[in-house]
Amino acid sequence: QLACRPWLSLSFGWGSQMYVLQKACKMAEEKLGVSCELIDLRTILPWDAETIEKSVKKTGRLLVSHEAPITGGFAAEIAARIQDQSFPSPRGPRCSSSVVLTPPFPLTLEKYYLPDALKCFEAIKRTVQY
Repeated sequence: QLACRPWLSLSFGWGSQMYVLQKACKMAEEKLGVSCELIDLRTILPWDAETIEKSVKKTGRLLVSHEAPITGGFAAEIAARIQDQSFPSPRGPRCSSSVVLTPPFPLTLEKYYLPDALKCFEAIKRTVQY
């Protein structure tokens, strides 16, 4: 878990997305002066809803990054619950950084559709500038 000054909650990622999100958090600090709170979900069942809810209530923001399609992805379920529990008066929109709605592609095309550090950084920037 990487915790800094609470400006934005990058409230979940798991697996290889944690490396991507760490780079995006570092970019946000260097280029925007924004510190991020990054939570490694580690497991998706059970998932640590309490930690995410506390972070979102503290920061008023949420970024979700995962390597699954947006439609029907596990992140949508978590984002819906957090929206229900944590956003009676948000400071910013819930912003998702995920893969675009596409069918599976060959490995050679992953760089075009998977979230990378730059895509996640841009999502952080949009959320903070809201």
